[in-house]
Amino acid sequence: MNIFLIIVLLLGVAYCLLLLWYGLGWKQLRPFVPSKPVSGSTRVTVIIPARDEEQNLPPLLEALQQQTYAAALLQIIVIDDFSTDNTAQVVRSFPASNVQLLRMSDHLDLTQRLNSYKKKAIELAIGQATGDLIVTTDADCIMGPRWIEVLVQFYETHSFKFIAAPVSFYKEYNFFKILQSLDFMNMQGITGSVAQLKIGTMCNGANLAYKKAVFHEVGGFNGIDTIASGDDMLLMYKIYKKYPNGIGYLKNEDAIVRTLPVDTLKGFMHQRIRWSSKADKYEDKRLTWMLAIVYFWNAALLLMGPVAVFYPEWRNWFLICLLFKITVELYFMIPVARFFHKTMLLVWVIPGQLFHIPYIVIAGWLGKFGSYQWKGRKVN
Repeated sequence: MNIFLIIVLLLGVAYCLLLLWYGLGWKQLRPFVPSKPVSGSTRVTVIIPARDEEQNLPPLLEALQQQTYAAALLQIIVIDDFSTDNTAQVVRSFPASNVQLLRMSDHLDLTQRLNSYKKKAIELAIGQATGDLIVTTDADCIMGPRWIEVLVQFYETHSFKFIAAPVSFYKEYNFFKILQSLDFMNMQGITGSVAQLKIGTMCNGANLAYKKAVFHEVGGFNGIDTIASGDDMLLMYKIYKKYPNGIGYLKNEDAIVRTLPVDTLKGFMHQRIRWSSKADKYEDKRLTWMLAIVYFWNAALLLMGPVAVFYPEWRNWFLICLLFKITVELYFMIPVARFFHKTMLLVWVIPGQLFHIPYIVIAGWLGKFGSYQWKGRKVN
C-alpha cells in the first residue's frame, strides 16, 4: 500500500471520528422547552445591517412586527450601509414606531475606507441601542412570531452571555439551492454540537444574541475590526475567552431564522470564500484543526478521483472512500435534518458529492489566498 493511500485512509478515519463526535454532541444537545413566561423586564434591540436590500426588508420587517414579544420592550434598528437603492425609504415608510433607521453615511465619509463595513454598522447601531440584549439578523431573513420571545426565555433561564441560534435556508427551488441547503444545514448541526461539547465556537450572524454590556466589556470588535467578516464567530470567541461557560446554543424550532440561498454559482463561491477566509484568523485552534481535517480529507478525495480514472486498481479504493464519506455524513445529518424538517432533502447527498468535494477545496484555497466580492465591494 503506497503512502498516498495510507494518508487518505488516515484522513478518512479522522473525518469519521470527527463526525461521530459531532453526532454525539447534537444528540446530547437537548431541545429548549420554556418552563416559564418572559419576565417582562428584558429590553431587546434587534440590529439589521442592510446594503441594497429594498426587496428583502419588507417581509423581514413584517415578521418582526408580528413578534409576540412586547413591542414596548423591542427596538429594531436597520442600519443602511451606503445603499444605492430605496433601502432607507423602505425603513422610513414602515408603519411601526419601534423601527429605527440609522445611516452610515451620517457617521462616516465615503472616502473613509473600511475592510469591515458590517462590523462598523453593528457598532454604530449598538451605540444607539436601548436594549440590554443585542440580537442580530440579516436583511434577507424571516422568522416566526415567537422568535424573540423564545430567545429571551432562553436568556432569562440560563443567563448566557452569548447565544447562538439556528438558521435554515428556505425556498430551495432547484438542485443548486438544495445543495446549498444541505451544506448549510450540516454547518448548523456542527454549530450546535461544538457548543454542547465545548470543543469550539461557531455561530451565524443571521441569528445570535449577546448582552450589550458584555460586548463593551470585551472591547467590541477591537482587534478584529480589520477582518472583513467575523462579526459573529470572532466576537463569539472574544466573549468565550472571558466567559467559557457563558456560551449557549438555542435548540428550539420557534427560534429558527430562515434565509435565502444565493442564486448564482459566482455568488455562492464568493459567500463561501468569505466564510472560509476567517479560518486562519481563529484564535480558537480547536476549530482550526477541525476545519483542516475536513479540508484535507476532501482534497485527498478530489486528487484520488483522477487517479482512479487512469489507474483501475485505485477505483475500488476511491468508491470505498466515497461510500464511507457519504455514510458518516448521513449518520450525522439525519437527526439534524429532522430538527429542521428537511429529511426529504437527504436523497441529494449522494449526487451532491460531485459539487460538495470540489467546492470545499476551491473555497478553502481561495479563502486563504484569493479575494471575493461582498455587497459590491472587493475584499482581500
